[in-house]
Amino acid sequence: MTDRALAVVRAGALTTVQDLGRPGHAHLGVPRSGALDPYASRLVNRLAGNAVDAAVLETTLDGCAVRPRCAVTVAVGGAPCPVTVDGRPVAWGSAVRVAAGALLEVGRAVRGVRSYVAFGGGVAVEPVLGSRSTDLLSGLGPAPLGDGTVLPLGPPPPGPARFGTTPWPAPPDELVLRVRLGPRHDWFTEAALRTFATRPYRVSPAGNRIGLRTSGPPLERAVAGELPSEGMVLGAVQVPPDGCPVVFLADHPTTGGYPVVAVVRERDLAAAAQAVPGTPVRFVPVGGGRP
Repeated sequence: MTDRALAVVRAGALTTVQDLGRPGHAHLGVPRSGALDPYASRLVNRLAGNAVDAAVLETTLDGCAVRPRCAVTVAVGGAPCPVTVDGRPVAWGSAVRVAAGALLEVGRAVRGVRSYVAFGGGVAVEPVLGSRSTDLLSGLGPAPLGDGTVLPLGPPPPGPARFGTTPWPAPPDELVLRVRLGPRHDWFTEAALRTFATRPYRVSPAGNRIGLRTSGPPLERAVAGELPSEGMVLGAVQVPPDGCPVVFLADHPTTGGYPVVAVVRERDLAAAAQAVPGTPVRFVPVGGGRP
């Protein structure tokens, strides 16, 4: 048994293996998946000396605890949280050396939602369709972590770890999502489009890796019929029967039957990954969008 591995002591609410995803397979019904906050995933990999596309752990709200079987460089970033090694506080947002057999504890997020944990060499589970990412919708990739799970690590990276502090964007106090009107915006009344662009929404606690759900004023339909299923893209803002927009995230379905009123710019979606329930949301049309 190789010592280039780690054992999961506490899996937390939802901890998954993620890299930068498996784009290019929507025609097979496979979404991109990958880290919901790719900026954070890339940065912790750089801190650990890895290539930016190495697989990391993505935690949700309450972190996780792992015990590496070998000495390894670790970096924790994304949502700020306490980090300890054998009970002693260590730096968040910087590379940390963890001895073989020591307990690395990634604590509850004090702001934001998702923390990212990179290990020197990356998490080396078997790739599926070119990615090691867990896809909650299709079931591809490794299962979400459970207590006792053992994950292999790759060879130590050739690049040096970065032990200095690094600036990080703060989780949003207000989530501003820039949008272009979508292919079915004409299924909504002019008043609904004004509401969408001017009224505040809030992040709903019902969201997950598939989509960020919102609560707020419902959008009135101008067309009462139903659509056949059609292709969906990352960032699509779909409006289900309750009228409240849903922003599709990395594990989104590749087809859907509810009308898409707009599409969020991809660069804004990392902030959506860190928006806690109750965060105000504003949709801002750009590029000639109405009203």
